[in-house]
Amino acid sequence: MNSTTRIKLSFMMFLEFFIWGAWFVTLGTFLATNLKASGPETGSVFSTQSWGAIIAPFIIGLIADRYFNAEKILGVLHIVGAILMYQMYNATDIAVFYPYVLGYMILYMPTLALVNSVSFNQMQDPEKEFSTIRIWGTLGWIAAGLLISYFFHWDSQENTTAGLLRNTFLMAGIASLVLGLFSFMLPKTPPKVAKGEKVTVSDILGLDALKLLKDKNFLIFFVSSILICIPLAFYYQNANLFLSKIGVDNPTGKMTIGQASEVIFLLFIPIFFKKFGFKKTILVGMLAWAVRYILFAYGNAGELSFMLLIGIALHGICYDFFFVSGQIYTNSKAGERFKSSAQGLITLATYGIGMLIGFMVAGQITEMYKVGGEENWKMIWIIPAGIAFVVFILFAVLFNDKTKPEATA
Repeated sequence: MNSTTRIKLSFMMFLEFFIWGAWFVTLGTFLATNLKASGPETGSVFSTQSWGAIIAPFIIGLIADRYFNAEKILGVLHIVGAILMYQMYNATDIAVFYPYVLGYMILYMPTLALVNSVSFNQMQDPEKEFSTIRIWGTLGWIAAGLLISYFFHWDSQENTTAGLLRNTFLMAGIASLVLGLFSFMLPKTPPKVAKGEKVTVSDILGLDALKLLKDKNFLIFFVSSILICIPLAFYYQNANLFLSKIGVDNPTGKMTIGQASEVIFLLFIPIFFKKFGFKKTILVGMLAWAVRYILFAYGNAGELSFMLLIGIALHGICYDFFFVSGQIYTNSKAGERFKSSAQGLITLATYGIGMLIGFMVAGQITEMYKVGGEENWKMIWIIPAGIAFVVFILFAVLFNDKTKPEATA
């Protein structure tokens, strides 16, 4: 890969995740303060990510992979996405806002696969080259959070009350338009599926990999993956709102500690795999969810603020040790024939079904423990901590796979 191509792909990845981080992290706070959304309404808005994840394979499998170059459809989706972002910026009511965010997420989620497709198409050795490109995505997400907190100060208590968080959609929309136009300058990535070749719904959704569920241990892992996404949804939906309401300064900027820890702990996964095996590695990830929510439940913005920062920093263990480890395990169990379909099935189970359930549960629990417009944050965090701990116990007792997946990314 030449340096020009590397710069283009890095910039593409930076903008791809800058866009997502620019509005999604503060979404819960925006909905509560600007649109006065209830818990269930907030859950419905966040669940659009899950609907996007469920619908995305059809867009990729039936359109992008068959008829159009990946970089062209990436450009079109982001340009249309910029228009929807502008509509979200102007929305003043949850009923007006919801159709736009639903449409946006249906268009955005497929782009996550498209940027990977464009990148892989230019690589001779993806295992070595992709991480150096993908890391720019994490840096893009971090940059968005730092801009919101430390440059624009949109998430300060004063500016949040004044409604300035709506500007995050304008920033994301501008970045989306830039990436949309820039996409047409990316290296050509022609359709993967030959003309006339049939693509079935089973292929698209990874249903061929369902036969892996006949393996008791993989079935336990599969169900656990869905269940652990319930406490995960609490973090995405409530963390920024929680930090803002209890008076933490620059909450969005501080939450970028989580993305930084993702990069760091990703390096430890091969070490853990080699020394402790898959089961213990993934159990550490599950337990980290319970620990982080206990820290949130009992921490505060004053002398116990260090508990909140540790909870945020645990995101690297929570995400990497479970999700990345799970992808490696799935890859090892699937075999050559079902590798792609198995990864598609796990993605559908987690970001689709699991997160959909999770956002609904999080919305209901948040509303249940709200009195006089004020949330009982201790209970709101203890409940997902309990769910994560139950999943931890079930997996520890029921999962008993002695095989050792190869710890390669």
